[in-house]
Amino acid sequence: RYLDDVPRLEGELYGGLVLSQHAHAIISVDASAALVMEGVVDYVSVTDVPGDNMIGINNDEPVFADGKVMSFGQIIGVVLATDKPLAQRAAKAVRVTYEDIHPPVITIEDAIRAGWFIGEEMKVEDGDVEKALSEAEHVLEGEVRVGGQDHFYLETQACLVVPKGEQEEVEILSSTQGVTAVQTNAARGLGIPRNRVVSKVKRIGGGFGGKETRGCYLSTAVAVAANKVQRPVRIMLDRNEDMMTSGGRHPFLGVYKVGFTSQGRITALDLKLYSNGGISADLSIPVMQRAVTHADNVYKIPNYRAVGKVCRTNLPPNTAFRGFGGPQGMIITEQWIERVAEFLKLPSEQVRRLNFYHDGDATPYGQIQPKVHVSRCWDTLLENTHYLTTWRSSVDLFNKSNKWKKRGLAIIPNRYCLAFGITFLNQAGALLHVYTDGSVLLSHGGMEMGQGLHTKMIQVCSHCFDLPMDRIHISETSSDKVPNTSPTAASVSTDMYGMAVKSCCDQIMERLKPFREADPEAGWDKWVERAYFERVNLSAQGFYKTPDLWFDWSKGKGNLYSYFSYGASASEVEVDTLTGDFTILRSDLVMDVGDSLNPAIDIGQVEGAFTQGLGLFTMEQCVYLEGNGRTQRGQLFTTGPGTYKIPAVSDIPVQLNVTLLDGTSNPQAIFSSKAVGEPPLFLAASVLFAIRDAVRASRAERGIIAPFQLDTPATCHTIRMACEDQFTQQAQQCFTNLSSTRKWTVNV
Repeated sequence: RYLDDVPRLEGELYGGLVLSQHAHAIISVDASAALVMEGVVDYVSVTDVPGDNMIGINNDEPVFADGKVMSFGQIIGVVLATDKPLAQRAAKAVRVTYEDIHPPVITIEDAIRAGWFIGEEMKVEDGDVEKALSEAEHVLEGEVRVGGQDHFYLETQACLVVPKGEQEEVEILSSTQGVTAVQTNAARGLGIPRNRVVSKVKRIGGGFGGKETRGCYLSTAVAVAANKVQRPVRIMLDRNEDMMTSGGRHPFLGVYKVGFTSQGRITALDLKLYSNGGISADLSIPVMQRAVTHADNVYKIPNYRAVGKVCRTNLPPNTAFRGFGGPQGMIITEQWIERVAEFLKLPSEQVRRLNFYHDGDATPYGQIQPKVHVSRCWDTLLENTHYLTTWRSSVDLFNKSNKWKKRGLAIIPNRYCLAFGITFLNQAGALLHVYTDGSVLLSHGGMEMGQGLHTKMIQVCSHCFDLPMDRIHISETSSDKVPNTSPTAASVSTDMYGMAVKSCCDQIMERLKPFREADPEAGWDKWVERAYFERVNLSAQGFYKTPDLWFDWSKGKGNLYSYFSYGASASEVEVDTLTGDFTILRSDLVMDVGDSLNPAIDIGQVEGAFTQGLGLFTMEQCVYLEGNGRTQRGQLFTTGPGTYKIPAVSDIPVQLNVTLLDGTSNPQAIFSSKAVGEPPLFLAASVLFAIRDAVRASRAERGIIAPFQLDTPATCHTIRMACEDQFTQQAQQCFTNLSSTRKWTVNV
């Protein structure tokens, strides 16, 4: 059961959201037409907030718009009614008058011109970049764009707030990755201590980072509404509402200057990264921090400088998304690596391998990588697939025999760094009760969103107690069981909560030690029973903090991460050069997951992350309107599955092979395992570069040898136009003529 399956409570109302339809405007609101509708109970707005209307990580985002709106989808008010259809009809009856403030800042380029940024620039630098570039044999410069992505979780943002009727107590059930964030922001908005707010979650229907912070604005608005009428209030967003309000993956612009030798050795990189953060900070700064510390990917670059700036725009705040800035930084690097290889007329896999990190190498920010498994992943993949021999030969043979269909092949490495980039978040708690019948109730600060966290925590407990898993139960995640929790994010929940659970188990086992030693054959139930009669505490609280983490951003140096995960992927695609459509014939993935706690879950996570990465790199496109008489600049056009394409069953590889690398025990995590949620997402980059390889074959057949760029997402339209022939030339002229008279969309 998910949140919307919770039965209706007595007196429960439904909230209909009044959302901004302009990107930047002064507003006046008239709710009188809604309030006279039968079944409508009340209208809630900024005047009803008893506490602070400004919430969020930097307290820079309003619960309700106060006199003006700063982005599309901003919450103006909530209409409370007896059911959902009525609440939504009434919300549409609320009259909002807009006086536009021109021009809204929508794109990265808009923000750069306006000097409109969030926070300070982030920089990581090593070596002497200017000197190395001046002395380099070859230098290339260019730009790379990376598009955004919607989370498109199956369960949209949802919450149910129940006032308890005494001492200002409130219970919030929400679809969230951040139980404490919901509690904290609701308490702030209501103007009450956090100990009056209990935040709970049973499970959620997908999150991918989109429910780490963004659900807090909905739950706080609903908490204010429930507080006003002192009745339960529920909201579950429709898909179009969710896509319009919740933000997504940050679009990026990368500007690079790279120096290299004739053999393909990279000697210097000067990289500027810009992201579209939206109107408020949210998590944009730590996302950029991860981007600048991942832009080296697996490559040892002796002279390295990456500078990141977050652009403020009049769009909903972009937020955490699986990979958290890492994929954007890494794909930009792989794009210029590909260009270096083409410039030198060398196989791209040769240039990549030449520049790999090795054991003991330091990152540009000074952290040592004790065991670098990328070469093992790479070699395992080459050996398993016969990539350099039969596989490449078969692709070349196909392309010689076919004019309008071309195949492409690519192999891509990746490295992902594990830990929250904000040090204080690397902490975890757990609470464990052993009952006198021997059953165990386990609580921890992480929540279940389909990633198998609860299963792994039960496994840890089962192993420590030597008990069957069916004797251990996890009920829910709740702020009154484990306080001050970090969000379930950054792929490290198993690492941290596993250690906290183990701490609980170790304490209980130590207390049971006298009974186990006195009667080793008695068994668990008898030991527990005897301990109870001897008045031994059978409850334990566990806590864990990830050790040895620190970073100084003023110097760009430190020990930012706990450990590193490596992988490699190879993909073969077939592209229809007349339509741009493509089929993934085969993908082989090798992933370093340490000593896997549960190979079935981990392989599922690798496959799922790969598929989501496939959407990011090849098909999921967030389209914003330029604005004309009937639409507004910055309005999201892709607000549902009719206009926004996510990977379907027909889009995944015909043949998908996953190998978990063995012999990579990790002493930094529970039972020598490694994280698996985010690291595999970048493996899908092999599909993008396989498409690029097929396009290159098509262009070469037509005598086109000029360099070309395939930015992401590489949609069918983008692929078709990159193939270049007489038809694309005619189409390009048509697009140019249309754009000169009316531009429909804007690239944010």
